[in-house]
Amino acid sequence: MKYIALLGLLAVALACGGANNDSAPVADEIVPLPTGPGSVAASDGVSIAYTVSGTGSPTLVFIHGWMCDQSFWAAQVADFSASNTVITIDLPGHGLSGMERDGWSMMAYGADVQSVVEHFDLTDAVLIGHSMGAPVALEAARLMPERAIGVIAIDALHDADAKYDSEQMEGFLAAFESDFVGTCGQFSASMFPEDADPALVERVTNAMCDGSPEIAIALTREFFNYEMGPALSVVDSPVRYINSDMWLTNVEANRKYQPNFDGLVMEGVGHFLMMAAPGDFNGLLKQIIENLDRPIG
Repeated sequence: MKYIALLGLLAVALACGGANNDSAPVADEIVPLPTGPGSVAASDGVSIAYTVSGTGSPTLVFIHGWMCDQSFWAAQVADFSASNTVITIDLPGHGLSGMERDGWSMMAYGADVQSVVEHFDLTDAVLIGHSMGAPVALEAARLMPERAIGVIAIDALHDADAKYDSEQMEGFLAAFESDFVGTCGQFSASMFPEDADPALVERVTNAMCDGSPEIAIALTREFFNYEMGPALSVVDSPVRYINSDMWLTNVEANRKYQPNFDGLVMEGVGHFLMMAAPGDFNGLLKQIIENLDRPIG
């Protein structure tokens, strides 16, 4: 396909109330949130599905990528809920959340995450976003600087200075419009190394390509037009990353906009690194969370 070269480039960017208590808690006491699934209404009324697991601070808010859902974080929920409160979210248009919305944007998704965080009155949220979920985390962080203590991008925010060719973009979108399932399948395949687990590739591809073509295409167009640099520049909390070595992370370019930008790279894991190598990934994520206020290395 003429525009297949753009698949890898886009893969870098997208892929995918407290408990009642009769007495006031003492200082620094952690009041557990009610665990299990729930939902909260977005500002436009769309239902946002979430799941709360575990207890402990900081609260880890996991945000999935393009055409994915909260189940992609299963290995992280199982691990981190032993020591932290973990909240996973289905962004509207995905998973169990509402599908009806007038328009789809990173700004609206940031407000959706804000709605969940404010629902629980969190002041210790670490926003962890995979792929498209990373700019969503940036948008949420700048909406609520008093509640977000850090943003962690997972195979995302590679280069704030990267530009997309308009002709290639339109061709890529046209391919999605003419054959969503076929183009999506090629897109999904471009995110994995040659030796990737076939079962993982199949699971991710089925999940992504079974979604709404209308929503998927709208979000792809939105991401092509997203300005990462300005978003990075207005986030007050540290911004960290754990990226795959499939694509270069332009740290110096990003630090022009966000001096407090730092992170780690995993080798040989592809775009869905938190699923491909969960043990190694979780170890690096713990390292970053425990040292959010300090540079890495």
